[in-house]
Amino acid sequence: MSNKNQSNEKFRSKIGGQALIEGIMMLGPNTGAMACRLPDGTIDLETWEEHNGKNAPWYKKVPLVRGCTSFVTSLTKGYKYMMKSAEKQLTEEEKGEEENTPAIFNIMMYIGMIVGIVMAVGLFIFLPKWLIGFVPAIKKKRILRSIAEGLVKIAIFVAYMALVSLMKDIRRQYMYHGAEHMTIACHEAELPLTVENVRKQSRFHKRCGTSFIFIVLIVGIFTMCLVPFTVTWQRIVASLCLLPVVVGISYECIRLAGNHDNLFTRILSAPGLAMQRITTRVPDDSMIEIAIAALTPCIPKDKEEDKW
Repeated sequence: MSNKNQSNEKFRSKIGGQALIEGIMMLGPNTGAMACRLPDGTIDLETWEEHNGKNAPWYKKVPLVRGCTSFVTSLTKGYKYMMKSAEKQLTEEEKGEEENTPAIFNIMMYIGMIVGIVMAVGLFIFLPKWLIGFVPAIKKKRILRSIAEGLVKIAIFVAYMALVSLMKDIRRQYMYHGAEHMTIACHEAELPLTVENVRKQSRFHKRCGTSFIFIVLIVGIFTMCLVPFTVTWQRIVASLCLLPVVVGISYECIRLAGNHDNLFTRILSAPGLAMQRITTRVPDDSMIEIAIAALTPCIPKDKEEDKW
């Protein structure tokens, strides 16, 4: 299989996904689906109604606003179905040992979300600004300081993703991530969704969440260059306040990169595509089967609704 940064797409689909624990979630214009491989080897499939197509509410259509709402929705749904996929890996015996298993998982989901947000703020907002605040040569020069803080954020992000990829469970999740991308690429190439056809596709995709995060980091550098403050705590507060703006602009940038292929968009997409060499792995056939099962119910009958 070729893993080059090339695409055979005949159209760009709205359908996006996320790797779960032994599973994949897909979100289409009208339908969402989660497919998981159960401990007995069977595939469990859940579907639900989505509002991302013609029936989408106004805040999913307004530039800048749609980026923030999409980010929050992806975060909450991602955590919800990540926890559900973990719960599905319990055997019937394990579930029977604890009557309050669903309640426990709900509590864990909210605690995990709060801890994740605190860690993200600490690692990507507080830590870079705090570290650069100790460098006398640039701490009072807001543009140089903004660039330095951004580079530290990128270094932390790359190092974190590389380190967690050493964990066996995360490597499997990265394989499911690869299966998600390859299956969407097969759909965009208008080929039948078979394991054989999916296996021929690239595991790299310009409209991936990894690329979005990289664009957020880059846009954040330019945004902070406009902030006049040089005191560390003031820059932290400014960064938090400007986060919705940065996310909104970044979303429009990734839409631009997804809709056009030129020198600017290739440069914009390059860091995220390079990062996907870490965050995606070549999946096995059983993982591709899961991706196909998750994607199939999300494809709308009206192809126009599926166009990015």
